[in-house]
Amino acid sequence: MGTHDPSEVHSITSAPATLAEDQWRRMRQYLVQMGVRIVLIFLAVLFARGSWLMWVCIAGAVVLPYTAVILANAGRDRTVHEVETLPPPMPREIENGPLPEPPPGHRVVDHDDSPEDH
Repeated sequence: MGTHDPSEVHSITSAPATLAEDQWRRMRQYLVQMGVRIVLIFLAVLFARGSWLMWVCIAGAVVLPYTAVILANAGRDRTVHEVETLPPPMPREIENGPLPEPPPGHRVVDHDDSPEDH
């Protein structure tokens, strides 16, 4: 088992939506777009033959299914949730002080890179 740092704070606000919620959101978005397509087809029939509004409605009704399918199959929501995080605690400073004495019998070798020794 690892040690637990009590100053460490976890946040669940950056957790993505569940798979079921994401699927429902995409299905609802697709159904709204298909509803708009039905309205565009109905309006194209109502407008006078050859009217520019009729052609705009037809163009929208033709293009909308393609964009609806692309958006519905785009996968999970990639919205970035900005979360304020706490900075990690600063490490303690190493205190300057005398080095501890080596134990008895311990040989200390000083190394000198001066050119005169070579």
